[in-house]
Amino acid sequence: MTAIEIAAVIERTAPLHWQEEYDNAGFQAGNPQTEVTGVLVSLDITEAVIDEAIAKGCNLVISHHPLIFRPLRQVCGLSWQQRCVEKALKAGICLYSAHTNLDNAPQGVNRRIAQCIGLQGLKPLVENANGSWSGIIGSLPRSEARTTFLQRLQKIFEAKGLQFCGEDGPEILTVALCGGAGNFLLDEAKENGADCFITGELRYHDWFEAGNMLLVQLGHYESECCTEGLLAELVGNACPQLKVLRSSVPTNPVRYIPAAC
Repeated sequence: MTAIEIAAVIERTAPLHWQEEYDNAGFQAGNPQTEVTGVLVSLDITEAVIDEAIAKGCNLVISHHPLIFRPLRQVCGLSWQQRCVEKALKAGICLYSAHTNLDNAPQGVNRRIAQCIGLQGLKPLVENANGSWSGIIGSLPRSEARTTFLQRLQKIFEAKGLQFCGEDGPEILTVALCGGAGNFLLDEAKENGADCFITGELRYHDWFEAGNMLLVQLGHYESECCTEGLLAELVGNACPQLKVLRSSVPTNPVRYIPAAC
């Protein structure tokens, strides 16, 4: 199979026209007509990820976050993006990303996050005119105390830096969420009667808008780390003859000081 044929598999679930205007999903570097020897899936593209692809015989790297958001003015090793492009091209590796188009897919990132939490009766926070979804909302099988729910979230997403406000209040039953930077859906979460809104990152003043709703910031990386599994399944299930691997390279650039005793 060629890289463009594998991209078409992903785009059946997450068409490129579902991406946000600011985004740059799709092919990042390399020849889309490349015959694929193996696929490596990663949340981000870094030099270490490309090295791993070379070592494992994978000439297609599929990431969630695009390597190139803004046009590169040159490719001469002055930034990590430039070095990644140069390394990939020299190794004959094709780079492809499924970003906000996969976020906005009804069967995409937010559904996977909701499934990890155990939400039922899923529906969009906002259903867009083109059929895509912005955010998702559902219910827990049974209500949970806020502290218990927070502890469970931290364990599920391995969120070392989990931040929240509104720990005092009624138990959690209805949960709204959006992976990554989902602060733009805070009002919709409240309007839909969510007891809790979960996202990857918030702006400082968003915290003042929580009211009686539990507001949780998992961390951008932590909120979307499940995307690797989603992409690997989309490609692997449709192309069982193809080698599809998940990257073993941690790409989260954030480090955490251990909590004080």
